[in-house]
Amino acid sequence: MTEAEQAIGTPDAGKAEEGAGTSADTTATGARGKRRIGVLLAVAAFAYLLDLVSKLVVVAKLEHHAPVDLVGTLLRLEVIRNRGAAFGFGEAMTIVFTVIAAGVILVIARLARKLYSLPWAIALGMLLGGAFGNLTDRVFRAPGHLQGAVVDFIAPAHFAVFNLADSAIVCGGFLIVILSFRGLDPDGTVHKD
Repeated sequence: MTEAEQAIGTPDAGKAEEGAGTSADTTATGARGKRRIGVLLAVAAFAYLLDLVSKLVVVAKLEHHAPVDLVGTLLRLEVIRNRGAAFGFGEAMTIVFTVIAAGVILVIARLARKLYSLPWAIALGMLLGGAFGNLTDRVFRAPGHLQGAVVDFIAPAHFAVFNLADSAIVCGGFLIVILSFRGLDPDGTVHKD
């Protein structure tokens, strides 16, 4: 096993060596897999709670008020209710975005069963937390019935207004792209194409 493979979280080194496969190796690998799921859930919970608390504060303190400039006009806080996707795309398809978010959550749950890679656990945790954050808005915010508007409030100049759930989704997706280019799979194996 190479040093790079060990550094990026491949399964138990004993598995790759000949003669491996004892019950102790299997137990260690299974325990490590459970820890990765714990990391996924911890990252998801952190991203979700950070998003939820930020939205509650922003709605309570800033909604129906003038935008707050943080860095001149380059970055401001401005509450916008978005029924569509990024950049306000698809406002008439709110239910579709709700179903997509639920689908992402189900895919991550399926991937978690084979998860032995720490970087993948972090990436999927960010995606899961972000998806739950925006899904919570779509389910519980007005007008309700899976068609609620997402609260967006981070407004950079000349860019779309977004929230912390969107940031978690983008960062998680970016990390997945990097891991894929490096050849690391969610099960911890490294392949060279």
